[in-house]
Amino acid sequence: QVTLVESGGGLVQPGGSLRLSCAASVMFNAMGWYRQAPGKQRELVAAITESGKTNYADSVRGRFTISRDDAKNTLHLQMNSLKPEDTAVYYCAAEDYGKDYWGKGTQVTVSS
Repeated sequence: QVTLVESGGGLVQPGGSLRLSCAASVMFNAMGWYRQAPGKQRELVAAITESGKTNYADSVRGRFTISRDDAKNTLHLQMNSLKPEDTAVYYCAAEDYGKDYWGKGTQVTVSS
């Protein structure tokens, strides 16, 4: 059974930083972070392959950094210069031959 468990969310002031972590029971080639704000569709934030190739949403490029540690079965998202519009539930996700796996999410709130 595949499990993805996110941690590291919380309340932070604008301009602050948070580091999200995802503990995975197994790592896949394609893994990433999505987010969903109230009333909006879930969107891709950042993705990374086993070879280290990364992809970022335009709205976070230059502020967020995705990384993975396959030896520890973990996925990270370093978020800097946070803005109120980054407020959302953040989900860890993996894709394996057309099958998607999701964590339950962690809330990130950016507010003064």
